[in-house]
Amino acid sequence: MSTIIRKQIRQRIHKRIRRKVTGTAERPRLAVHYSNQHIYAQVIDDSVGKTLVSASTLDKSFEKASSNVDSAQKVGQLIAERAKGSNISAVVFDRGGHLYHGKIKALANAAREGGLQF
Repeated sequence: MSTIIRKQIRQRIHKRIRRKVTGTAERPRLAVHYSNQHIYAQVIDDSVGKTLVSASTLDKSFEKASSNVDSAQKVGQLIAERAKGSNISAVVFDRGGHLYHGKIKALANAAREGGLQF
């Protein structure tokens, strides 16, 4: 019997999402990923293949890096501030194959409250 590998399933779901979700110069893609230790968010212009803004729990503003809902909210606020500083107001949300629940939902809601529209 084949074993179910969660990472491969998530990557397959992410490929399916990426067929529909692309970032442009007007509406770049807000890509979110998390591991057991950190949470990462990037605003990407796919037409050029360039990361415009990024934020993660690895930044110096985080005193204790962890991958929980509170850290996700802080990363969401930070990515919204940096995007506003780069004159980005509207994005396309890419949940990276993860469920829209918990950390992903907290990051998205914090980014919306910070002024990003998606």
